[in-house]
Amino acid sequence: MKKQKFGLLFILALLLVIVAACSDSGKTSEGDSSKGDSKSDEKFTLQAGHSLPEDHPYNITFLEMAENVKERTDGRVTIEVFANSEIGAERELTEGLTLGTVDLVVSSTAPVTNFVPELSVLDVPFIFKNRETAVGILEGEIGDELFRQMGEHGIIGLSWGENGYRHITNGKHPVNNPEDLKGLKIRTQENEIHIAAFKALGAQPTPMAWTEALTGLQQGVVDAQENPAIVADQFKLYESKQKYMTLTGHVYSVAMFMMSQKSYDKLPEDLRAIVLEEGQKAGAKQRDLIVEMEKESIQKLKDNGVEIIEDVDLVPFQEAVKPVYATIEYQELLNKIIDAQ
Repeated sequence: MKKQKFGLLFILALLLVIVAACSDSGKTSEGDSSKGDSKSDEKFTLQAGHSLPEDHPYNITFLEMAENVKERTDGRVTIEVFANSEIGAERELTEGLTLGTVDLVVSSTAPVTNFVPELSVLDVPFIFKNRETAVGILEGEIGDELFRQMGEHGIIGLSWGENGYRHITNGKHPVNNPEDLKGLKIRTQENEIHIAAFKALGAQPTPMAWTEALTGLQQGVVDAQENPAIVADQFKLYESKQKYMTLTGHVYSVAMFMMSQKSYDKLPEDLRAIVLEEGQKAGAKQRDLIVEMEKESIQKLKDNGVEIIEDVDLVPFQEAVKPVYATIEYQELLNKIIDAQ
């Protein structure tokens, strides 16, 4: 009988130990959960860079995106915005995206062609009929495919922006037709398509970095340049001997809001979604700002003595650059864009 009592007491004691162990296990689990909550409060800082001034739509849009992200994440994500190539020019910024040393960038397509050369087709002169057509193509299957190719190199395409239409300015004489460009030394981007186009127009293209171009214009190394009106205004090109602007609109200057895949991967899923959503909205907001500010810039240039040649017959310019189309490497993409219009 004593043996039976002892057996029962032993079983009861064992049960108490098991219950206590389960209770401790529950506490440990709660403790781990508590640590998880603590981790979910971790804060992140992202760096966003571009190459243009603080009053440019690139910067204004990034600042608005930063504000929205901070609000929607309850301050868990802060985006620091750097203008004027402060953390790198476009080429360095784009390379930084692939390395994860830069988190967010808005840039022209030029530096990204080092990773996705097909993007160079977007620089073909007069390829788009108008802004609306360009946006429709970029936000459709063609643009999605280009973003997919960027993704293979660790760059997430967030949305398509723009830098306006590129126009010609010079310090020699009004340009009304291609003949007026003959022999004119014009600064161009280091872009083979642009160089070929201006050769076809009879000019003498001189590729150089933008920082060098400003000095070149002031010193007379080059007579002309081509850029959107907002750039001519913000960099006060009328102080660099640019007396005339011809509204050729020869290139719709495409821009892209991008994010580093490595930076994206570091964020928790809920924060990723918010940054992605705000980045996808950025392009349309920035384009609207460009349209509004472009008009203001043209007026400012007029007010500062620049003669604006507005009523331009574009057909002779378009015909002059047509031979360049045959030299484009990615003919299939070129024809897709043309046929989509």
